[in-house]
Amino acid sequence: MGAVGMTLVLLAGWGAFAYSASRRWRLLMTGAAQPRWDRIDERLRRTWRYAIAQLRMRRYPVAGLAHMLIFTGFIALLLRTLILWGRGFDGEFNLWLFGADQALGKVYGPVKDLFAVLVLLGACVFVYYRVVRRLPRMTLSREGLAILGIIIAMMLADIAYDAARIAREAPAKAAAVGEDPADSPEAHMPWTVEPAGSLIATALVGLPDGLLAFLTHAGFWTHSCLVLLFLNLLPYSKHFHVITGIPNVFFQSLDPPGRLPPIEDLEGKLEREETLGVRRIDQFTWKAMLDFYTCTECGRCSDHCPATSTGKKLSPKQFTIDLRNFLYQHDRGLISAKASSRDEAASIEGNSSKGGDGGRAESGGSEGAPAWQADLVGEGGVIDPAVVWACTSCRACEQECPVFITYVDKFVDLRRHLVQERGEFPAQLQAAFRGLESSANPWSFPAEDRAKWAEDLGIPTLAEKPDAAVLFWVGCAPSFDERAKKVTRATAKLMQRAGVDFAILGGEEQCTGDPARRAGNEFLFQMFAQNNVQTLSGYGCEKKTIVTTCPHCFNTLLNEYPDFGGKFNVVHHTSFLADLVRQRKLTPIQRLDRKVAYHDSCYLGRYNDEYDAPREVLRSIPGLTVLEPEATRDRGMCCGAGGAQMFKEEEHGTQRVSERRTEQLLATRPDAISSACPFCMRMLTDGLAAHGRDEVPQVDVAEMLLEAVG
Repeated sequence: MGAVGMTLVLLAGWGAFAYSASRRWRLLMTGAAQPRWDRIDERLRRTWRYAIAQLRMRRYPVAGLAHMLIFTGFIALLLRTLILWGRGFDGEFNLWLFGADQALGKVYGPVKDLFAVLVLLGACVFVYYRVVRRLPRMTLSREGLAILGIIIAMMLADIAYDAARIAREAPAKAAAVGEDPADSPEAHMPWTVEPAGSLIATALVGLPDGLLAFLTHAGFWTHSCLVLLFLNLLPYSKHFHVITGIPNVFFQSLDPPGRLPPIEDLEGKLEREETLGVRRIDQFTWKAMLDFYTCTECGRCSDHCPATSTGKKLSPKQFTIDLRNFLYQHDRGLISAKASSRDEAASIEGNSSKGGDGGRAESGGSEGAPAWQADLVGEGGVIDPAVVWACTSCRACEQECPVFITYVDKFVDLRRHLVQERGEFPAQLQAAFRGLESSANPWSFPAEDRAKWAEDLGIPTLAEKPDAAVLFWVGCAPSFDERAKKVTRATAKLMQRAGVDFAILGGEEQCTGDPARRAGNEFLFQMFAQNNVQTLSGYGCEKKTIVTTCPHCFNTLLNEYPDFGGKFNVVHHTSFLADLVRQRKLTPIQRLDRKVAYHDSCYLGRYNDEYDAPREVLRSIPGLTVLEPEATRDRGMCCGAGGAQMFKEEEHGTQRVSERRTEQLLATRPDAISSACPFCMRMLTDGLAAHGRDEVPQVDVAEMLLEAVG
């Protein structure tokens, strides 16, 4: 079909892509190091499930199916593209195995045509969403429509090439069997292994040979060139995820979702005056930058973000786009600085080996610094502080993202810098920090009052009963908040009735540090982590079961304390109670004829995948009906307390998060609302009051079970 032309097309197309891909690779490598080559077998399994089989896309039936059709179709049609490129040099080229008269060719032909049609259907679905329905969550840009146009044109060109070629060959094949094709061209139309092409060919057969030759060449070159055009657009568009999506899924964090990576050698960094958290774009890790590359701009993250849905400035999608755009805008400076840094390091190493001072130079400060070194957050920065502080750390965005982009770790890293270096944070957090520092709880209650809730229950402390099999880790809110204390007492009474051998820490218990960590005060968190691990290990708690009523304590003890040497068997009280009911150590006998709407705590559900235990306990109660709001389980809306929001005022928006969530729960027309988290209880109680529905009680799962046990 034109060896010289095809050579020029391939050299130009692949050469341009190699240049663009090289720049994107070098830009990616300006990010901070982060090892992600562990547990290869698990990474491969996850890649197959989520990148190839696209399990998360199934959460959106129509759009998910359309995306899967396009993705699978492109994989199937990649072989076709290679064949067409080869036919630029040899018109009969079939990759040696895929000729029409060969076994593989007879299978691949109809499969290829089927997928070409399916890709067309999938692309039309997205055109409908963009042009007709105009979904608000999607970025409605010309670029998206252009890409869809290219995909549609590629498929049509491929079918047209086959159809014109088949129609052009029809007279010769008819003559070969001794028939006159002029009598009835359609009757002598040979059906080939390409059914779509053969069908269209029935309308083309009999056209002048010159016109058919033109259509053949037009289809061939259109498909061959559009593939390369598409490839070269990818690094400069949101469709870069076509290339980066699979690697991003492969390199996803395999840590528990509830674990935030600690700042290593925190005290050393303080002494060396190194940046704590993230101040500049190059301080994000290469994996974070790969996240920026991979954002599909589908908007599913923002669709489910409680801050976005209540009118806050935060939009997870826009947050990622803004950082990506800033990264791309300053790629030359970042790449150049990285190269200079490597050269300087090599020079220092070389001079050091000769006994010199390595030519070490002092920093020139921020004056006259390149634009890419600008602070990301603040006036004139990329990110508004109101965006950073609006995140509730609920992980709804991460749960929805089909390519496993993370957000909570990035927000916390930005907060770490704001809090620990610039001292810039919402004023209300100062009281929480002060209380944690002085009284080991964010409300500044006297530490000696921690066990007052248990004064009449006869519960021993671990100091009094160090051989207790179970430690009841109470937590700050359940120890001091009057409403939450009722949940604590209910849980303790249930354990006593079940004959559980348990104790508490009493005055030795301190805050786990979760509020400080999510607010960016990593130094304060690590202090609590080290102190608590020392206390727990001192009592041999590695061999005990730790039960906690607070999902935040549960998550921190289970998923974050291992980084500080504390590996404990931690169980949330709903799981513990469900097990006691299963073992018939607790038997609900009192009938409670109520309809209860259950609210999922983010730190119990999305963080630790525990959805069934609370419901199992509630459903074990005779007469009780568990109602599910429209947004439930892993799509349940946050109450608004996570990410240290409990201790500060919400950023300005159209509605409070707690009020929006309460609306969703009240829509089920419940007699009561149940939860399993002291933070959620407080926020939902406030939400009920705001809606004038104080008559609807807000109760914990343990309280209802205690009432039913009688």
